[in-house]
Amino acid sequence: MTQLHPKATMTTGCSVERALNLIDGKWKIVILHKLLKGTLRFNELRRQIPAVTQRMLTNQLRELEADGLIIRTVYPEVPPRVEYSLSARGRSLEPVIMALKAWGDRNLSSPEVEAA
Repeated sequence: MTQLHPKATMTTGCSVERALNLIDGKWKIVILHKLLKGTLRFNELRRQIPAVTQRMLTNQLRELEADGLIIRTVYPEVPPRVEYSLSARGRSLEPVIMALKAWGDRNLSSPEVEAA
């Protein structure tokens, strides 16, 4: 059984607060968005998110796995191959992630935002 990240087990606060605790982190939503397209290896994720450091990507992936949002699969090969994919729980965030993307497309490409 997967052990949830400590922030995910909070029992106080509203459901919005508890849900945000699961995806809180600068890169978690970006990682989940990339995994919506399918399974990726660590270096593929790293190439798709060039601004993230290796250490931060590793930490964010560990937390997402601990919270049951992604699945980490290790293949017994030499060298070892590790792949990341969305769990059913992670896939259930697709409407939320796509709504954030749509909002960003509508609101963050406008001249007013660029002038601010």
